[in-house]
Amino acid sequence: MSRKLIAIVPAAGIGARAQTGPAAADHDRGRLLAAQSIPKQYRLLKGEPMLRWAVKALLADERIAQVRVAVATQDTWVEQALAGLPRTVWRPCGGPSRAATVLAALQEAGLGDDDWVLVHDAARPGLPAGALKRLIDVCLQRRAGGLLAQPVADTVKLAGVVGLDDDGPEGGVREMPALVGVEKSVPRERLWLAQTPQMFPAGRLVEALLAAHASVDQFTDEASAVEAAGYTPLLIPGSVRNFKVTWPEDFELMEKWL
Repeated sequence: MSRKLIAIVPAAGIGARAQTGPAAADHDRGRLLAAQSIPKQYRLLKGEPMLRWAVKALLADERIAQVRVAVATQDTWVEQALAGLPRTVWRPCGGPSRAATVLAALQEAGLGDDDWVLVHDAARPGLPAGALKRLIDVCLQRRAGGLLAQPVADTVKLAGVVGLDDDGPEGGVREMPALVGVEKSVPRERLWLAQTPQMFPAGRLVEALLAAHASVDQFTDEASAVEAAGYTPLLIPGSVRNFKVTWPEDFELMEKWL
């Protein structure tokens, strides 16, 4: 392959939704702070930081020339977490949002417009080698950007707020939180759950992120920015193992897959 293919892992966030679970204890934990006080990408899974698992999953495909991990400027964990991994570098170029971090990492990488870039979540350490290969194969063969995704299997409900009677006992006011109820059911036939990696020509992705300007922070994945720029990313079947570790209970579930 004449064009370069690299991977970017934005890892500058703190993973607030995953910070409510108890800190697991093991003999390696002394090298890191307690799990509750570190960003979730450095929480240990089977003795290794989650970020390291995610990077190793990308390194499974030899066509990826380099994995570039973008972290916050004050990050003190990444050097140890990635120690000894081949074809891997880290850069303290993290921004205030995912999109800003990815854009900074792209601009720093010095890629040609026709080079390819994969962007992968640090919180998806279960990426199977077969799914990664499928994504790269399809995008290169079709010469089009795309992303791993899973068709929605569950019935989907659009949420709405359930109204409550404000009159409490004896004319008082109920101090109850608003409840969430079903506004309507949403047909699932054309719905897919986006995963990562997401793969695009580097020039196209930079163009899309720059075109977003002030609204760039509203995009929660790279495909959204590319779509807004007028392109149609390909949906390539991913894997249930490639779920995003988001909630405290997800750590235990992911360990069963690894």
